[in-house]
Amino acid sequence: NKPAGVVSATSDPKDKTVVDLITSKRKKDLFPVGRLDKDTEGLLIICNDGPLCHNLLSPKKHVDKTYYVCLNGTLSKEAEAEVCSGVYIEKDVKSMPATLKRITDDKVYLTIQEGKFHQVKKMFHAVGLEVIYLKRMSMGGLKLDETLKEGEYRPLTIDEINYLKGLTND
Repeated sequence: NKPAGVVSATSDPKDKTVVDLITSKRKKDLFPVGRLDKDTEGLLIICNDGPLCHNLLSPKKHVDKTYYVCLNGTLSKEAEAEVCSGVYIEKDVKSMPATLKRITDDKVYLTIQEGKFHQVKKMFHAVGLEVIYLKRMSMGGLKLDETLKEGEYRPLTIDEINYLKGLTND
């Protein structure tokens, strides 16, 4: 359960990393599966399986990543439709379609299948809103363990590992 203020990296000269949070002596070959921004919290898989990592992150594998998003204003129905159909997050880069479940006018669950640099923030910025809080809740069907406090971790079960591998098989 990645806390805010920690970077998704194996090492960093300035900031604490997610690998620094691991106290096991067997952490030498571990790396985060993708990145969460320094201020983003939530589910982050850390492993030593390169092919699994690649497959979980590949947009071609269509692995859902769901985020809890708090916005600085009201998300209009028009802006919601734009985000869901895909928006330009850079000059020539359009996001893939997303799904959105509204909680309130300024809080949503957003599910995407890619993970470009600051993507969720850029998607809402494209419709005139700013993300003020972001937390990854799930990756595929693997949900953030609600018993974990921020900064805590646990090993995946054999069933969870097999599930993740099954998600990414062609």
